Amino acid sequence: MNATLTPAELTALVALLNAGRYAELESSAQRLLERRPDSGLAWQLLGAALRMQDKDALAALEKAATLLPDDAGAHNNLGNALARLGRCGQAVASYDRALALKPDFAEAHNNLGNALLDLGRIDDAVASYRRALEIRPDYAAAHDNLGNGLLRLGRLDDAVASFRRAVALSPDFAGAHHNLAGALLELGRVDEALAGYRRALAFDPNFAEAHNNLGNVLRGLGQLEDAVASYRRALEIKPDFAAAYSNQGIALRLQGRTAEAEASCRKALQIDPAAAATIAVVAEMNADKGLFAEAEELFRRAISIEPETPEAWVGISRLRTLTHEDAAWIAQAQRIAQRRLPPRKEVLLRYAIGKYFDDVKDFEQAFSHYRRANELTKLYRASHDRPQLTRAIDLIIQAFDREWLSRSINRTRIDAARPVFIVGMLRSGTTLAEQILASHRDVFGAGELMFWTGASATYRSSAPEQAARASLLSALAHDYLRLLAALSPEALRVVDKMPGNFLHLGLIHAALPDARVIHMRRNPLDTCLSIYFQHFEAFHSYATDLEDLAHYAAEYLRLMRHWRSVLPAATMLEVPYEALVGDPESWSRKMVEFIGLPWDPRCIDFHRTERTVITASKWQVRQKISSSSVERWRNYAQFVGPLLRLADDV
Repeated sequence: MNATLTPAELTALVALLNAGRYAELESSAQRLLERRPDSGLAWQLLGAALRMQDKDALAALEKAATLLPDDAGAHNNLGNALARLGRCGQAVASYDRALALKPDFAEAHNNLGNALLDLGRIDDAVASYRRALEIRPDYAAAHDNLGNGLLRLGRLDDAVASFRRAVALSPDFAGAHHNLAGALLELGRVDEALAGYRRALAFDPNFAEAHNNLGNVLRGLGQLEDAVASYRRALEIKPDFAAAYSNQGIALRLQGRTAEAEASCRKALQIDPAAAATIAVVAEMNADKGLFAEAEELFRRAISIEPETPEAWVGISRLRTLTHEDAAWIAQAQRIAQRRLPPRKEVLLRYAIGKYFDDVKDFEQAFSHYRRANELTKLYRASHDRPQLTRAIDLIIQAFDREWLSRSINRTRIDAARPVFIVGMLRSGTTLAEQILASHRDVFGAGELMFWTGASATYRSSAPEQAARASLLSALAHDYLRLLAALSPEALRVVDKMPGNFLHLGLIHAALPDARVIHMRRNPLDTCLSIYFQHFEAFHSYATDLEDLAHYAAEYLRLMRHWRSVLPAATMLEVPYEALVGDPESWSRKMVEFIGLPWDPRCIDFHRTERTVITASKWQVRQKISSSSVERWRNYAQFVGPLLRLADDV
C-alpha cells in the first residue's frame, strides 16, 4: 500500500493546520490513514491536530516516529508529547535522536533544555539553550528559557539579561514579560516587577499565572484587597488553579477573613490533595486558633509528602520553644538550608534556625542565621528610604498640629466609643494587649484592620476646602463604624490593633474624637531586635537592617511625642510593655478602665481565650505572661551597635 501522501493531500492538510482548523485536520488525517495507515506524515499531522485540541497525541506521534525513523521533526514532536506528560527522561531520548539526525536543529536543542530543566539537570539545560542560540541568535523562546535556567542557578542578573533579550526580540511575548517580572522581583526591584506582570497581562489578559503572581507581589506590599482581586481573576480564567486558591487563602487569612481563607484552601486541596505548601497554610490557620497539636500534625503531613518543604519545617519551629531535644529538627533544617534554594525559601529557614539557637541560648549562632536571613531578604525587597520617611513624618507633624485638630474635629459627635486602637511599633506587645482586652465579655478583637491606611491616602488626595474635608471626615467615621458593626454587631468595644495606625492618630481623632487609643511602648532596643528576628509576610522596608531599624524607631518616637503634645490627654493611654508583663493585673485593669468597661476577671486569664490570632505572637499570647523577653537585647549587645543610640529613649 502506498504510504506517501500526494502533493495535493499534503497541501490540504497543511492548509488546515495553518488555518487553525484542528478538528477538520483531525478528521481529514484519520480518513487518509484509513487508506494509508503507514503514512508517517499523516500520523504527524494527526498528532498535531490532537495536541492543538488538548487531546492525547502520544500514540499518533509514536507511530509517526516509528514510520519516519530518520525524520528529526518526528522525534522532536514525540519528545514534546512525552514532556507534556511528565515523561521527561523519555523525552530527552527523543530529542537526542532528533539532534543526532539534525545537529543544527535549534528547536530540538531548546526543547531538550526544557526537559533537562524539569529533570533538575540545570547546567545541562543551560548548555542546551546556549547551543540553540548559537544556531539561532534571534530565538526569543530560547532566550526566555535560558533566563529560567539561569534563575534556577541563582544568577539573577544574567537571567534578567536573557529575559530582556527575549522581550526585545518579541515585544508582545507575554511569557517573557512574566518571567522578567519574576526575576526582577527576586532582585528586589518591586516596582519594575509589578510593571512587568501588568505588561504581561496587557498582552495576554487571560494569563492566569501572571494574575496569580501579581497577587503575590501585591500581598507582599500589604495591598491585600488588590491581591485577592488578582487571585480571583486567575481563578476565573483557570478554575482548577490550586496555587491561586492557596495564595488567595493566605491573603484572606492576613485580612482576618478566616472562614473564607479556610474555604479557599479546601478548594486548593480538593484540586491537589498532595500540595504540601497548601497543607502548611492550613496548619498555620490551625495555629492561629491555638490548635498547636493539630497544626504540628499537618506540618508533619506536609513533610511526609514533600520532605524538604521549607514552609512545614519553619512552621513547626513557631509552635513552641525549641530545645536541644529538637536535634533532628535542626539537623534537617540546616541540611535543607545548605541546598541551593531560591532566596525566599532560604530566608524562611534561616529565621527558623535563628529561633532554634535563640531558644537554646546559643546567641552567637542565632544572630549569624538571623543576619543571613535579613541579608537574603534585601536581595528581593526594595531598600529603605530614610530621607523619605523623615519627610513623611515632618509632613504629618506639620499637617496635623493642634490648630488643625481644633478646627477639624468631627462636629457631628458620632457616638463612637466602640473603637479602641492599639498602636505602637511591630513586636511592641500590641497582640498581647489585644488578647487581654478581647478576653473581656464585651470586647471583640478585630485584629489588624487596614482601613486607616486607605483613609489617610483618601484624605490627602481630597479637595483642600474645609467643608469638603469635614464632610469626608464624617464619611470616613461612618464607613469605619459600619466595618466594625459588620465584624461584631454586639460588642460594646471593638479593638483594631494595627500597629501602624500610629501614623494616622491625628486623622483618627478628628474623625472619631470619642475613640480611645492604647499606645504600647516597649524598650526600642528589644523592639527593634525582635523585628530583626522576625520574617514578615507584608513588606516592611526597614526591618532587615539595624541602621534602618534605629532610624525608623527614632522617627516613630518623634511622631509619638507629637501626638502626646496635641491629642487630648484622655484620648491615649501609654502602656509600657515591661510594666504590663511585670504587673499584668494592675495594667490590665488600667486598660479596661480606660476603655470605659467594668473589670472582667477573664482578662487576666487571657491565655485561655479561644480566638484567632494571625500575628507572629500567636503562640506567646496563649502562654502565661513572662518577662523573659525584657532586656533581651543584652544577649546580643555585641552585634547590635546601631541600635544602642536608642538607649536614651528607654
